[in-house]
Amino acid sequence: MSRILYYLVLLPLSKLPLAVLYRLSDFLYLFLYRGMGYRKKVVLSNLRNSFPNKSANEIKGMADEFYRFFFDLMVETIRLFSMPKAELLERCIVNDIDVFDRFAQNGQQVIIAGGHYCNWELAAMSICYQIPHTGVAIYHPLKNKFLNDKLQKSRSRFGMEMVPTRDVKNFYAENHQRTIATIFGTDQAPSNERNAYWTMFLSQETPIFWGTERYAKQYNCPVIFLKVTRLKRGYLKVNAELVCTDSQTMPEGEITEAHTRILEKIILERPEYWLWTHRRWKRTRPDDVPLHGLQQADN
Repeated sequence: MSRILYYLVLLPLSKLPLAVLYRLSDFLYLFLYRGMGYRKKVVLSNLRNSFPNKSANEIKGMADEFYRFFFDLMVETIRLFSMPKAELLERCIVNDIDVFDRFAQNGQQVIIAGGHYCNWELAAMSICYQIPHTGVAIYHPLKNKFLNDKLQKSRSRFGMEMVPTRDVKNFYAENHQRTIATIFGTDQAPSNERNAYWTMFLSQETPIFWGTERYAKQYNCPVIFLKVTRLKRGYLKVNAELVCTDSQTMPEGEITEAHTRILEKIILERPEYWLWTHRRWKRTRPDDVPLHGLQQADN
């Protein structure tokens, strides 16, 4: 079934221009959101808890804006299977390359932190092609091996190397001399609530992966946060914000707190571009696990 889906649906659709695919996005918005209410309860619950001071009408409006973007994201991701390099570079403006240049000249690896905000797939593919480092993305493999292989092949078309989570330690052990930039998604929910950094994020107690900080400290990598902005439908710009240059001198938790606050600020400014369909807050902090950071101000 997955082969049929790919060859008869996804691949043919990926060859269509985005101007056509956005018509499909508009249809999916009406059918799956307005008609079927796709994951509507999860989205509304996440928005209410994240913006407790917003009215019901404001929450509904935020959900509506999110779903319009969400289905655009869906068709843009399909387009990436066949998007040529020239179109990729046209659709994503990458600024602040000089932040990477100075570390690459010294042969330093860097850690790239980011969230599932705007079209993070397009942004990652574009920046990995343009920076002097070799881009490496850590990912959780899909259970469906065929679709997983096709997705990783698409992501790596412009030079990004894909490393499954189970192989990360071996990869670093074998490649510690290379000038690589490893991309960490900082906003996924950890599976172990005890092995996480707990802080207030979007008005809620939230577990954050230690991975970004721990790998940065272990290999003394500078940490750079990628700030992705949607300019208009189908077009992005990326700015690099330096989180720290000497990771090993940073107090424990400070790197994690810093990249979490950057992401939170971005989401609060334009919440419709974050991925609200996931049950991000499904875990509860154990009583003996401390809550770090400052309490978030009222939204």
